[in-house]
Amino acid sequence: MSFSSGLFSAGWVWISALIYSVVVMLAAWRAPWRVIAGNRVLQHMLFGATAVLMLLWSMRAGISPGLGIHFLGVTLLTLMLGWDLAILAASIALVGMALIGRESWDGLFLNGLCSVVLPVVVSWLVFRAVDRFLPKNFFIYLFVCGFFGAALAVAAAGLTTGALLVAAGIYELDKIVMEYVRYLPLIMFPEGLMNGIILTGLLVFHPDLVRTFDARIYIDEQ
Repeated sequence: MSFSSGLFSAGWVWISALIYSVVVMLAAWRAPWRVIAGNRVLQHMLFGATAVLMLLWSMRAGISPGLGIHFLGVTLLTLMLGWDLAILAASIALVGMALIGRESWDGLFLNGLCSVVLPVVVSWLVFRAVDRFLPKNFFIYLFVCGFFGAALAVAAAGLTTGALLVAAGIYELDKIVMEYVRYLPLIMFPEGLMNGIILTGLLVFHPDLVRTFDARIYIDEQ
């Protein structure tokens, strides 16, 4: 889910810049800055997550410009840090990718919407649905939020990317389907597996590092 330089017109760039800036400012406003300032572990988590995302996003595959596929990792980030800090950390990683030349500056905001904001929102909505409607069970949280949530997030990001490329008249629908959409299932399962495995390790050994997980509810009360 990565847009190359020069693919979109100035209108698309400005609209995406406006929407993305509003979302990032909202996330910055909601972020618990006082907690972050007094918690060195959380600071290390934020910096570490940013560095890991940059490394993860550097590994990608694709055929045509704008049709690159790579792991996202933002579902795990959302469950660990919450939607606000996840958006901020992933945005910093995205800017870092642009600074080292792995992302284009004019596609930065569209990339942010498709690869950061949308998958974070999907992951957060899955978590909220699980928290509200499903039993408070450790395995339900792990498999639905971690595995299924990650797969759904990468599918949403990929389909939106393809839809934008078609809507902007950059590629025909047939090309998007043949070179992009039909390969999404190949990344959905590994994405869910990667997020789920790391989440499992965190919940077993360091559940206090996962902001959305309350061991007293999901384990102690069972």
